[in-house]
Amino acid sequence: MALLLGVDTGGTYTDAVLIRDEEVVVASAKALTTRHDLAIGVGGAVRAVMDEAGVDPADISMASLSTTLATNALVEGQGGRVALIFIGFRARDLEAHGLAEALKGDPSIVLEGGHNHAGGEAAKLDEAALTAFLEMHKDTVSGFAVASQFATRNPAHEVRAARMVAEITGRPVSSSHQLSAKLNGPKRAMTAVLNARLIGMIDRLIGRAEDTLRDLGITAPLMVVRGDGALISSAQARERPIETILSGPAASIVGARWMTGAEHALVSDIGGTTTDVALLRDGRPAIDPAGARVGPYRTMVEAVAMRTTGLGGDSEVHFLSEGLQGGVTLGPRRVLPVSLIAGDAPELVHDTLDAQLRSSTPGDYDGRFLRAVQGQTQEGLSTREEALLERIGDAVHPMGRILRARVEVGALKRLVERGLVQIAGVTPSDASHVLGRVDVWDKAAAEKALALFGRRRTGSGNMLSDDPQVIAQMIVDQLTHQTGLALLETAFAEEEQSFGVAPEVLAQHVLMQRGLTGSSDLVRVDTGLKVDVIGLGASAGSYYPAVGTLLGTRMILPEHAGVANAIGAVVGQITMRHSGTVTSPSEGKFRVHLADGPADFGDQDTALSRLEDVLTQAARADAEVAGAADIRVTVSRDIRTAGVEAREVFVEAMITVEAAGRPRVAS
Repeated sequence: MALLLGVDTGGTYTDAVLIRDEEVVVASAKALTTRHDLAIGVGGAVRAVMDEAGVDPADISMASLSTTLATNALVEGQGGRVALIFIGFRARDLEAHGLAEALKGDPSIVLEGGHNHAGGEAAKLDEAALTAFLEMHKDTVSGFAVASQFATRNPAHEVRAARMVAEITGRPVSSSHQLSAKLNGPKRAMTAVLNARLIGMIDRLIGRAEDTLRDLGITAPLMVVRGDGALISSAQARERPIETILSGPAASIVGARWMTGAEHALVSDIGGTTTDVALLRDGRPAIDPAGARVGPYRTMVEAVAMRTTGLGGDSEVHFLSEGLQGGVTLGPRRVLPVSLIAGDAPELVHDTLDAQLRSSTPGDYDGRFLRAVQGQTQEGLSTREEALLERIGDAVHPMGRILRARVEVGALKRLVERGLVQIAGVTPSDASHVLGRVDVWDKAAAEKALALFGRRRTGSGNMLSDDPQVIAQMIVDQLTHQTGLALLETAFAEEEQSFGVAPEVLAQHVLMQRGLTGSSDLVRVDTGLKVDVIGLGASAGSYYPAVGTLLGTRMILPEHAGVANAIGAVVGQITMRHSGTVTSPSEGKFRVHLADGPADFGDQDTALSRLEDVLTQAARADAEVAGAADIRVTVSRDIRTAGVEAREVFVEAMITVEAAGRPRVAS
């Protein structure tokens, strides 16, 4: 009997599930995710699931981890401070391709160097300037990203720069050619920057998870879910954490298919921070050919084709004062629910809320609290940021008591973006407590926070509402509306060629929305979804029936919907892909672009065979390192030719090799 342990670390909850022989869910459990020490949440969930099942830790033959932490960090703009080494490009490329925005003020340098399309050196690498840059920033960043022009044709300058980073700084380094074999240097640079930003976070998560499992007596190997739903070893995930973006959502799709057997359906997974929507077609999720997009960032990471929206049970609720009635909107930032933080500091939270309710005028920071996240790296903080962090210390505070001047608002924002401080405020989770749909945290604190929120003035000069129940229903209705938009946008994106209009424009079109509500007297407009929706997530049962009603579709809520990610973490397979290119710099010469530099051959077949052999060895080796058994190898060739003087001339070929197999389990 094989007993498999799946663990999913989300923004709010850490889930654990035990599956016997890949067929039956034996037990499942949840624990709160503990940002300051992820091992506490992982340990709590794993202990709970083992206690429920009554199993011996030695009986567990494989453990696997999926996580939304990387996805959440990118959506919320969090992560470590990094430096970009940009070789062979122009300074204006930083602005033109969104890299400056992604760096958020982190340091970068544009260096002479790089290669041309054929793999030849375009200019010498400016090692003197690089050395000076590394000496200046070696103690102010947590890692470095390196991207060189045409590095997928010849990675020599990236390899040299990475070696210099390691020798001079000792910091982790992400090289773009190791993350993608495709062209588009700025996009690879973006991927390398995000990878470097995530290294510390994912390394801590995996390290603490392994420590926790070991302490519990579980000696089985730990796997990690990649963004395309495949499994990789924990060591591989530590080297390339960017590949774990959309790990949790990808695992949820694998879990949805396993639980329902659905062939054709939209899968919508609501977590604390995001709602992730993807399409199952013929029982399989599609891989996004343009690379995973998370929040504002488009990467070159192979991942499931999914739309990720900053909308979840812990999304920040914003007040809309426009119009006579006013209203609310949600996200994209996650905050701690007031009902949750009240459990950590009940006396302070309730005393503060009571005092704010007694005040005759609403304050800017009513119902909002903050606390520091312990154990995070603090490189590159300004004097004001350091002072603010020191003032917060290790306690929970009302926000108004910490922010003593307007100029500190920007410093707090940067601390939140770095993941060093958490803010608590009104969320849909608080609304669910007030409405009696959920009863796990402090309902009384939620009611007080919603009462404070309702005191805000609308465009008519009246309060939004003096009834917390009304505010709560308003928030839940808005979540239903925004979830409906996310599902419609995904459906329209799949049919975009049929319409030629942006999916978000179609989803929000007045006729589409009128059709959903039936609010037209003279013209019949009937709109909705023609495909089933599988609702996943701990709060799916609370929110998603209303979404199904809104869209006029069948909403499927599987028995174990709340732990779908953890289920998907252990029922997937290991898959390793390696891609490479053959070009023809001149007639009769075929150039294979390899990791150790280009190699030329005199005929096409020999060049293609050489590249296929190298890629096959690499993919099979990676699969074996990841722990795959019964490895199957498939090869695809994309050969491009052009017609010249009535004959076909070879232009370029891309070969992709895939090695796949189920993980070996400990006996």
